[in-house]
Amino acid sequence: MGGADVPDGSPVVHGFPHLDIVRSAITALYRRLSYDGVLRYAPSLLPADAAFSDQDDLHLGAQRVARAMVRHLHLPDARMIVGFRAMEHAGSVELAAGPEYFIELNDRFRTHRRDIGAALSHEVMHVLLHRLGLEFPGTQDNEILTDTAAAYLGAGWLLLDAFREDAASSQKLGYLTPEEFGYVLAKRALVFDEDPSPWFTSPQAYTAYVKGRALALRDAQQPPLAAAGWAGRHRYAKDRRYAQDHAGAAATPGVPYRFEGGSGGWRVSFACPTCHQRIRVPVRGRVRARCGLCRTVLDCNT
Repeated sequence: MGGADVPDGSPVVHGFPHLDIVRSAITALYRRLSYDGVLRYAPSLLPADAAFSDQDDLHLGAQRVARAMVRHLHLPDARMIVGFRAMEHAGSVELAAGPEYFIELNDRFRTHRRDIGAALSHEVMHVLLHRLGLEFPGTQDNEILTDTAAAYLGAGWLLLDAFREDAASSQKLGYLTPEEFGYVLAKRALVFDEDPSPWFTSPQAYTAYVKGRALALRDAQQPPLAAAGWAGRHRYAKDRRYAQDHAGAAATPGVPYRFEGGSGGWRVSFACPTCHQRIRVPVRGRVRARCGLCRTVLDCNT
């Protein structure tokens, strides 16, 4: 499988263009691993485990970091053999039956060793997803799944830290935008009560994390969640009346909820702010719901 793109000086894409796929990837992780399975990936990979100085032997250092990735991702019977060659992408991995997997990294990393851990986090995650039998159709969507899984399972913060940008040059690894990496890392931080921001050596990575975290927090402030702000609650009440008067027709395009009527009364469906699985609850005022997938308890005002 091909790895994250090596930068070529072209402008870095910002924002959240892949947000729907990212959210679907988080849902897929919970469905494949289960809630308890996801929690096995606490805490995150420590910065010391991925540290790589210019004084380290290139191949021995790469093998050491690869072994740290294997331990963190609970792949004890997988052996990563790391080499370097000229290529278009940052890296690639041969997804065979194992237990040996051959990873090739771009020759560029011979002199940019601080980012070898970031490149390896993507490639070793390909191995884990291959073993789990978890993939998305289409090359780009599958690469977005890989980046999302790496970040959510505690190794991919390195991919965001590899993002550096100034007036003269730029560098980014991975298929997610910097802000999308920040979003996924913030989602993880909320579940694991873990703050990755002290690990960032790149100021641009920290800025992207802050922007992603703001969006992650807004996920928990959308109606019908009780934490929604006044404007959201007002819009929700208006849409609820419209749906009940017009047999469930949606009044406002793009809202994160949907009303459904039936013999059992009205219900509203919306995405869990943690795992993004759809949840349905009765429309009857204050309701407490529990997501069956990630076990998040949600206070709602329906």
